[in-house]
Amino acid sequence: MVNEQMVNSKAVFDIFAEICKVPRPSKHEEQISRWLQSFAAEHGIECVTDEAMNVIMRVPATPGYEDHEGVILQAHMDMVCEKNGDVSHDFMTDPIETYVDGEWLKAKGTTLGADDGIGIAMALAAITDPELRHPAIECLFTVDEETGLTGAMKLQDGMLRSKRLINIDSEDDGQIFIGCAGGIDTLAKMHYEPVNAQMVNDQMNKLAIKLKVYGLLGGHSGDDINKGRANANQLLVWFLARIWPQTELQLSSINGGNLRNAIAREAEAVIAIPMSYKEQIRIEWNNFTARMENVFGEVEKDMRMDLETCDMPETFIPADKACRLIMALCECPHGMIAMSREMPGLVETSTNLASIKMKSCLQPEGRSYFVEINTSQRSSKETSKHHLKWAVEQALSMACDEVTHGDGYPGWAPNPQSALLQVVRQAYTDLYKNEPQVLAIHAGLECGLFLEKYPYLDMVSIGPQMYGVHSPQERLSIPSTERCYQWLRHTLEML
Repeated sequence: MVNEQMVNSKAVFDIFAEICKVPRPSKHEEQISRWLQSFAAEHGIECVTDEAMNVIMRVPATPGYEDHEGVILQAHMDMVCEKNGDVSHDFMTDPIETYVDGEWLKAKGTTLGADDGIGIAMALAAITDPELRHPAIECLFTVDEETGLTGAMKLQDGMLRSKRLINIDSEDDGQIFIGCAGGIDTLAKMHYEPVNAQMVNDQMNKLAIKLKVYGLLGGHSGDDINKGRANANQLLVWFLARIWPQTELQLSSINGGNLRNAIAREAEAVIAIPMSYKEQIRIEWNNFTARMENVFGEVEKDMRMDLETCDMPETFIPADKACRLIMALCECPHGMIAMSREMPGLVETSTNLASIKMKSCLQPEGRSYFVEINTSQRSSKETSKHHLKWAVEQALSMACDEVTHGDGYPGWAPNPQSALLQVVRQAYTDLYKNEPQVLAIHAGLECGLFLEKYPYLDMVSIGPQMYGVHSPQERLSIPSTERCYQWLRHTLEML
């Protein structure tokens, strides 16, 4: 992986290359946890794990730093697993295939996992750097940050010894984050009994059609929610709602999106319409596509919207339930809701219509069929977060007979007077002769949960420049990684 651009941070990229070989989907961190334990053993580093599989490594201070307060370097083990539809990749077994494109490190058709594999790599490079002088360092590597913050939630009291923490899970060059949004997820289900096609269609007079939206940018539902990107679920539902009153449309299936913290890049539905409406629906679809290209075209350069005939499905969702489902999804809010008045440029509140999935499961009384909808709400204000949660619930309750909310996680209130912030800021200025930006982030970080158990912690978050995280367009800036690692090294020497 290393080329001439990576010389000054060769150890970081070498370690990241090894991490990319280890499968690490959220909630399946067994292999990466074992790999970290093996790394510690190989380098003679004290290492402990807890019941959640969080890994903590401890290295003593270098000579001359024994009386300095220690510091925690923190990153998460898991990665968002997204791939393009035409890519064959098993995230449970296959390594991430990386390549260098100019100044960028990318993956072949999948997420790269630099969020947050590069954070792990920087921390491990620092504690194994024989030339780096530093106070005592604890490395905390947590599990399941992306889908539940489980590792941070289950971190036991007394596991951490230091009072300062540098989170290496940010994605913007030259920026220091001192606060983040809190979040909560909403899960809704609409149960239904499938209707046999022969009961609702005279198949000689009906036409089956597949509608597909794909090629969207997607991205992180925190970092990218205000960038004007389209949501594939929303586009598909808008069209279905538009044509529903005009025809005897029947819905067989609808699927779109994947992870709760990723903006939906792809969605598709299979419908049946009267044969007499065949030409009209193509005209409606083409007109709708043109309008969406006019709205999103400057941002979504590769957006594709296809309509094609297909085999008649065997079953359909009952018409009344299907209609309520489409209207509920239309009413469900998505996107940026409010900007912060306290910190200009910061998204305060947002929600993501993340996924719509057709599912079934076997129950004692027989097979149960349902449509499952996942959304994710974020806000730097607790009141707004819960208000938006209730608004989503009200919209989805139009169709869904089951709506539940996750436990959520707290935000991290900014502390502009942080002593650690002053050191990290000065370290950047020393190296690069200009001031870093000090910001809060709309995405969720684990720092809020750490504060619940360790309220005395002084924390900041930094990281190298990345774009397209949580999507196959994810890319990591090589020069920025160089700068960030040197910044981290200089900070440790100054502490």
